[in-house]
Amino acid sequence: MALKDITLGQFFPGHSFIHKLDPRSKIIFTVLFIVVIFLCKDLVSYGLVLASLLVLVAISKVEPKVFVKGMKPVVFIVVCTAILNLFYTDGNVLWSLGFLKITEEGLWKAFFMVLRILMLICSTLLLTYTTSPILLTDGLERLLRPLKKVGFPVHELSMMMSIALRFIPTLIQETDKIINAQKARGADFDSGNLMQKAKALIPILIPLFISSFRRAEELAVAMECRCYHGDEGRTSLRQLSLHGRDWAFMIFIVLLLAAVCVLRRFGL
Repeated sequence: MALKDITLGQFFPGHSFIHKLDPRSKIIFTVLFIVVIFLCKDLVSYGLVLASLLVLVAISKVEPKVFVKGMKPVVFIVVCTAILNLFYTDGNVLWSLGFLKITEEGLWKAFFMVLRILMLICSTLLLTYTTSPILLTDGLERLLRPLKKVGFPVHELSMMMSIALRFIPTLIQETDKIINAQKARGADFDSGNLMQKAKALIPILIPLFISSFRRAEELAVAMECRCYHGDEGRTSLRQLSLHGRDWAFMIFIVLLLAAVCVLRRFGL
């Protein structure tokens, strides 16, 4: 997998219904949607949640292949999770070979676990793909504003998260450039055992760390030159306001949560 295929933290501008939503409603939706995913118990509830997610992806007008690219970095984790659930779940044995066995319950558990992980990733990607880092910061800060009364550094936390998301694509591009430069000098990152491959990463990690610290210093100087002093006396360029579509969006996720709870209660 090429590093350029990683789309985590990127924002894809658009004019879809999802793009026009207030960032606060999208953050609330994402949190509640994750809760809904963990409440799913059977095929009907998983199917309902998956259908809702696919409809939202279609409405966002972000190309499906972009979501597929965003899921590539976790393929290894998904495969390992599926294998562990497949071979280490007790139940009606369908196939066995020595200490390895596949059960009917293991098949369903592996399937649901993989589906759950993919839906979790897709829902968070939907948030970052359709919301700019600045709006995401403003929305998160507004939602956490009540915590300021107890001394919680809401603005600083929101700013750090925004900067982290913003620089993920930049660091990925920087890593790709360093790898290509090292390969042009004859470096080999594919051959050898695990320890040799780990040592081969040193010529990548050192320049990457140096570049990251340099960018952090340049960003700090730029913020100081613009008289940035945190939340004190700060005003927002964009004033956030909830519209009818935002309330409809949040009502939708509440209804979906209620439907999944009913399905879970009656075991449908």
